[in-house]
Amino acid sequence: MEHQDQKSVLGGGSQTLKAVDVLRLRHGVSERSQDVVAVEVPVALEYNGISHAVMLASPGDLEDFALGFSLSEGIIAHASEMYECEAEITPEGWHVRIRIAAERFAGLKERRRSLAGRTGCGLCGTESLSQVTRCVAPVTHRHRFDGMHLLGGMSAMQTLQLMQQQSGATHAAGWMNAMGGIDFVREDVGRHNALDKLIGAMAVAGKDFTTGALLITSRASYEMVQKAAVMNVGLIAAISAPTSFAVQLAESTGVTLAGFMRDQSYVVYACPERLNNI
Repeated sequence: MEHQDQKSVLGGGSQTLKAVDVLRLRHGVSERSQDVVAVEVPVALEYNGISHAVMLASPGDLEDFALGFSLSEGIIAHASEMYECEAEITPEGWHVRIRIAAERFAGLKERRRSLAGRTGCGLCGTESLSQVTRCVAPVTHRHRFDGMHLLGGMSAMQTLQLMQQQSGATHAAGWMNAMGGIDFVREDVGRHNALDKLIGAMAVAGKDFTTGALLITSRASYEMVQKAAVMNVGLIAAISAPTSFAVQLAESTGVTLAGFMRDQSYVVYACPERLNNI
């Protein structure tokens, strides 16, 4: 893996892990011990003074999360349209206050809906079937990647998942550059949240979303593909399987979608033309 800035790769944030007392049983013998679990808390996102969504998330990299969510959900079109972001801990959880451009806020008010519980199915809170899908422009760039780089990148990314190593309870989203190096990794108890945190971190750094590949340590759901397509990402590689809805969206938006990235094998479900070894 190419040398990268450690903070950019690993992300940051405090209070994401917690020690708890446990009872361990081995071969019928019990002993008291301690374990480390991932912290999961409610995170409320407020835009220009109006509450918009409450998510269950890891309480780290919340500024990245707010920006990435705002971009991938189409609330803003550019990072420059987010003017302020302030995260504050409260007895009930974290409160993230975001100020965006007036014209974007006007558009948000027109389509506001409850998104509580988004970390589960990704569609909780939608009011009708017409709200499930958003119009996403096709990804037209044709940057190509070496399939072996994807396998190597997925392996390298696993060594950078510090929360997962200690708790065994988090997902990660990583960004692989054209040479196979991992530039960014973000973790969260929710796979969608990890992706939004990654998108936010990349937007802050001014990264080009067309020149690399998205690696995820979860299944490739419809919403994961949708968020990637919104950001003009051309390739998604998942450690697990995609869903039929995700494959359908990848095909219609021109996103290369690969799954079961394990050992020396993987499966391509949509748009294989971005992979050199096919």
